[in-house]
Amino acid sequence: MTNAEQLIKILNEEIIPEIENIIDDMCEDIADNKNASDEDKAEFKEAQAMRKEFKEMAFEAETGEMDEEECAENLAECKEILAEIKALGDED
Repeated sequence: MTNAEQLIKILNEEIIPEIENIIDDMCEDIADNKNASDEDKAEFKEAQAMRKEFKEMAFEAETGEMDEEECAENLAECKEILAEIKALGDED
C-alpha cells in the first residue's frame, strides 16, 4: 500500500470520523447548556476547521495533488494525532 493509500485510509476511516464524533459531542454539550462559553465556541470552530483541513488533505492525496513524500510526512503526523486522540479518549 502506498503512502497516499495509507494516508487516505487513516484519514477517512479513523481521524475524520473521530473528529466528527468530537464535534457531535460538542454540539450536544452546547445544546444542553444553551449558554456556551466563548472557549466552548472557539473549540467547536477549531474542531470544524480541523475536519475541513483533514478532508482537504484526503482529497489532495486521492487526486494526486500531494506527492508520495508529502503523503509520507502527513501520514506520520496523522498517526501521531490519532495516538493523541485515542489517549484523550482513554482518559475519559
